[in-house]
Amino acid sequence: MDYGKTLHLPATEFPMRGNLPKREPEILKFWEDNKIYEKRLEKRQGNKPFVLHDGPPYANGKLHIGHALNKTLKDIIMKYKTMQGYYTPYIPGWDTHGLPIEHAVIKNTGLNRHEMSPLDLRAKCKEYALQCVEEQKKDFIRFGVLGRWEDPYVTLRPAFEVKEIGIFGEMAKRGHIYKGLKTVYWCTHCETALAEAEIEYKEKKSFSIYVKYAYLQEVKRTLPADVPTDKAYAVIWTTTPWTLPASQAISVNPELTYSWVQVGDEYYLMATDLVEAALKDCGVEEYKVLNTFSGEELEMATFKHPFIERTVPVFLGDHVTLDAGTGCVHTAPAHGEEDFGVYMKYKNDGKVDFEIASFVGPTGEYISAVDNDRYGDTEQSLAGVEIHDAEVPILKIVAHNGALIHKGTLRHQYAHCWRCKNPVIYRATEQWFSSVDGYRQRALDVIDNQVQWIPKWGHDRIYNMVADRGDWCISRQRAWGVPIPIFYCKECGEYVCNDETIKSVQAWVAKEGSDAWWAHTEKELLPEGFTCPHCGHDEFRKETDIMDVWFDSGSSWAGVLENEGIDVPCAMYLEGSDQHRGWFNSSLLTGVATTGHAPYNAVLTHGFVVDGEGRKMSKSVGNTVAPSDIIDVYGADVMRLWVSSADYQADVRLSKEIVKQLSEVYRKIRNTFRFLLGNLDDFDPNKDKVAYKDMTELDKWALLRLEEVRRKVTEAYENYEFHILYHAIHNFCTVDLSAFYLDVLKDTMYAEKADNKARRSAQTAVYEILTTLVRMVAPVLSFTAEEVWQYMPKEEGMGISVMLEDWPEGHSDHYDEALAEKWNRVLALRSELTKALESARQKKIIGHSLDAAITVYADGEAYQALAGLGNEFLASLLIVSEANVVEGRATAPAEAVATEEGHLSVVVGASHYEKCERCWIHRESVGQDAEHPTLCHRCATVLAD
Repeated sequence: MDYGKTLHLPATEFPMRGNLPKREPEILKFWEDNKIYEKRLEKRQGNKPFVLHDGPPYANGKLHIGHALNKTLKDIIMKYKTMQGYYTPYIPGWDTHGLPIEHAVIKNTGLNRHEMSPLDLRAKCKEYALQCVEEQKKDFIRFGVLGRWEDPYVTLRPAFEVKEIGIFGEMAKRGHIYKGLKTVYWCTHCETALAEAEIEYKEKKSFSIYVKYAYLQEVKRTLPADVPTDKAYAVIWTTTPWTLPASQAISVNPELTYSWVQVGDEYYLMATDLVEAALKDCGVEEYKVLNTFSGEELEMATFKHPFIERTVPVFLGDHVTLDAGTGCVHTAPAHGEEDFGVYMKYKNDGKVDFEIASFVGPTGEYISAVDNDRYGDTEQSLAGVEIHDAEVPILKIVAHNGALIHKGTLRHQYAHCWRCKNPVIYRATEQWFSSVDGYRQRALDVIDNQVQWIPKWGHDRIYNMVADRGDWCISRQRAWGVPIPIFYCKECGEYVCNDETIKSVQAWVAKEGSDAWWAHTEKELLPEGFTCPHCGHDEFRKETDIMDVWFDSGSSWAGVLENEGIDVPCAMYLEGSDQHRGWFNSSLLTGVATTGHAPYNAVLTHGFVVDGEGRKMSKSVGNTVAPSDIIDVYGADVMRLWVSSADYQADVRLSKEIVKQLSEVYRKIRNTFRFLLGNLDDFDPNKDKVAYKDMTELDKWALLRLEEVRRKVTEAYENYEFHILYHAIHNFCTVDLSAFYLDVLKDTMYAEKADNKARRSAQTAVYEILTTLVRMVAPVLSFTAEEVWQYMPKEEGMGISVMLEDWPEGHSDHYDEALAEKWNRVLALRSELTKALESARQKKIIGHSLDAAITVYADGEAYQALAGLGNEFLASLLIVSEANVVEGRATAPAEAVATEEGHLSVVVGASHYEKCERCWIHRESVGQDAEHPTLCHRCATVLAD
């Protein structure tokens, strides 16, 4: 007789191999066909909402691994919150306006935007943006993210644009919008102003030059009396020679100490503490410091520009430091934020009356006025020359005039455009701004008191950014975006923006989208009969600038949440840590400026994805990992497992090796599910369950551990610490279940009679573990959890999808502290004994553990713990045929081996009994049954029944 066929071996059609790249799309179709997202909302309708508002990625190019990290984190949270009973609408969205898309269209088509009408260019941009939305949408869905994909939000839709124009109008009405001349970041390649959030820093090689400005006069003389004035100079240091034509002042720090320094027959003005380093940099070894005095004494002294007939005054400014240079800072108000600020202070105080000298056009070329009033070397014209190409000619001009002390180069971090990657400049232009001072303090109060920042350091980061930020430049000199809804009176020149004009523009945009601004005349856009409120004239011209793309996305709380009837503030915003200066910031400012509140109650941030060595991912380095690199080989669930495994609050490491390791972890979790399913093949949870009070102690322990894990995993989800739940579930599957509980259960599961009470008890525990575990992993391993759910025996009332299930309820009655304490002790002792068994196996004393007989000598609590189990139960826990516990380690024979921990002495030998052919346990009863002479009494009885 083949006794192997009489065993209840695991049986399930759940595949051992995941084959996720093939199986996951089938599950996606199941979710779509059965409208699982819609059904989970229907089930929670009327419950407390938890709305995570999706930060819109740019509809431009392919998704990268950072997108996968971000969207998966959001999906994990939303699936967990849904299972906890919240109403969780998730409306994904896209940022579809602005420079990134316009730049991509021009690059991809080769079109010249200056030769196109705005409406033609906008049509191309819209087509490109919507095409990218569709491509990216497919990938996001493939990640396993559930949401309203058939109707996402896109910022180019009229309803969104109407809300954005309304926010602008409200901010203008409250006095938070103004137009003014200011120095702003400017990209000469993209021909537009940029916001701080659109700047990234990269290394750049620049000139490092020291230039002297000839002494003219001082209000309070600091130059020693015996020094000839025609030999005295202020020395400035700069890394941007192209800004010298716009140099209009020299700034010094009133708190610093300055000196006149003799170098040969010339005399240089410098900060005293920088003299040694600056002159060493210039190759000067011999010099003499003549005196010292405070910078304050230099105010309004005058010097002469090195190649333009221009008197240059000395300003006092605390932006001057001792970090580098000479302490005398060449000041070009047209090309520096601090330069502009100190100039405006002196202009407003009436100390200077000259206007800002600005010679750089929008494309970065000097205008003709740059050559006016030149002296010395005037042969080299700078007009029409690109500013960076002009640096060498400028150096030659300065050198010809005898003003160049030293020329060198250095590498430093320099501002670049986020989109075209070219260096940017500061440029003084007229722009539209939001005056942050009008609501800064309210924003800081909201940061302190309304919003939960996760992690906590996010609070300080955004607080400092808002506290220190200047006014927000919200105008862009492009065509693809929402227009700034301003009209200028042709008669008086005043601009007009009020409730009447805003509502009229909104009505047109609601009908035709923002194209209406370019498609219609001013008279058509304005209310019928509208006249200038300043002068009564009725002729107007439209503003040509569009709004900053950050104003677009910063208005999404109104354009999406309010339009959808969702309460504002919502529960959470979640994006990368760079968004403290981006979307979190712009959303906060628009929200506070118009409503007095942030549009979110919590902000969760994650780090960036880096390679396995912690380096930034780069195509040139070849260390990038695309989402498809993981999904096409291992499946999206392995990628999702990676997301959960990392402490995302810091930068997250990823490499092919890391993915391979995680695929092994996934395999172990999957095999655990398969074993659980396999042992429930003949179990009907509706009628075979055993009451908790009637279960074996081992099974009660398993449910105790399950409850501990459930609590830990629930807390990890609640605290958004997904790496903690990853480790908890991984350890539970591999250590508690595979390495112990399920291994010990095999004899009961396989060899006992099908309806044996102990077997049904074990199956009840296994079923509870399965139904709890599958729901706990569902937010992370969504595809696998769904697959398990479809193969699982169901209780009445269970849904068609695990995605429609509630979070597993706690069982306080399963958490028996006395039982926990007892089994912690037992398992610690078992660990000592399994090491002794392994040592005996390595010494060839035994082969399979069931061949073993073990005698344990113990004292005190260790003896009580083991003896209390009974020899037969201890043998089953150790998966040996015989176990015997003896009190008194002193009575142990000489061949007994002390365990490493020193609590026990052990003798391991081969069992002297015959091996049962069916269960493989060596028992005294083998051979006693005439009908089944090779079986033990237990197995013979099972077959007889």
